[in-house]
Amino acid sequence: MLLDTYGRVATDLRVSLTDRCNLRCTYCMPEEGLSWLAKPELLTDDEIVRLVSVAVTRLGVTEVRFTGGEPLLRPGLAGIVERCAALRPRPRLSLTSNGIGLERTAAALRAAGLDRVNISLDTTDPEVFRRLTRRDRHADVLRGLAAARAAGLTPVKVNAVLMPGINDGEAPDLLAWAVENGYELRFIEQMPLDPQHGWQRANMVTAGDILRSLRTRFELAPEAEAERGSAPAERWTVDGGPHRVGVIASVTRPFCGSCDRTRLTADGQVRTCLFAREESDLRGALRAGADDAEIARRWKTAMWGKKAGSGLDDPSFLQPQRPMSAIGG
Repeated sequence: MLLDTYGRVATDLRVSLTDRCNLRCTYCMPEEGLSWLAKPELLTDDEIVRLVSVAVTRLGVTEVRFTGGEPLLRPGLAGIVERCAALRPRPRLSLTSNGIGLERTAAALRAAGLDRVNISLDTTDPEVFRRLTRRDRHADVLRGLAAARAAGLTPVKVNAVLMPGINDGEAPDLLAWAVENGYELRFIEQMPLDPQHGWQRANMVTAGDILRSLRTRFELAPEAEAERGSAPAERWTVDGGPHRVGVIASVTRPFCGSCDRTRLTADGQVRTCLFAREESDLRGALRAGADDAEIARRWKTAMWGKKAGSGLDDPSFLQPQRPMSAIGG
């Protein structure tokens, strides 16, 4: 198992398939994009499947989430999903995406073995979407969401980030839209993972702000703590249920004490936390001929060194060198 010195066990693996993205969200990357990883630096399909296999069959991982960048830009995605779905014990497989392209791929991904999706959508307004993402693709995301629901990739979860002065007043509208369409909404506090290093705590929309806004229109009842488990989102039933809304308060109410995640970047580095400044190289070991036992040993060693928390509340906190698109969500 992937145990750390604080007694936490990592059973949830986030696998970044690419650092590339077809949007330019203001809180994630500059308008001109970033310097993408060169193809030789990326893990191959075979290397991804092998590392997932080690995690599942030797290290106790039960959940695998494919992320990016934008994972739908990865050629061969359906094949990677199918091969990971064939592992025993079978892990639960999910995808975090912006939804662009999901309209034409949702059914094939479901047939390959994908269980569900999380789709990022920060606004119900196409013009605000264009301002936030610098792309006119709002309708494509909506079609992707509908295709995911039709394909049975449920529950379809929607992730939203609220930005001051842009969409910070949209929380009630987003929740009303999600309830109407049968999607499960998650608000995520903006985190210091932008390459511009423009994040400022004083300017962020907090979980408290979001809940106050939602309560102007909805009655929210907190979910029992026991039901949350190690999930990052605090959840509330909406107007007596059955619909729910979640808030991931990574900055103001971090969930580090129950974190069960381990991360693999698109170039084969293990990260113990989104905010870690250290990485452990598995790609180099793979390409040097290491066997599965050695890969597992290196992964265990990396996770044993996981810190107690993200360090966001420490005055000496330094933002990771990699931005979110290069880490994997």
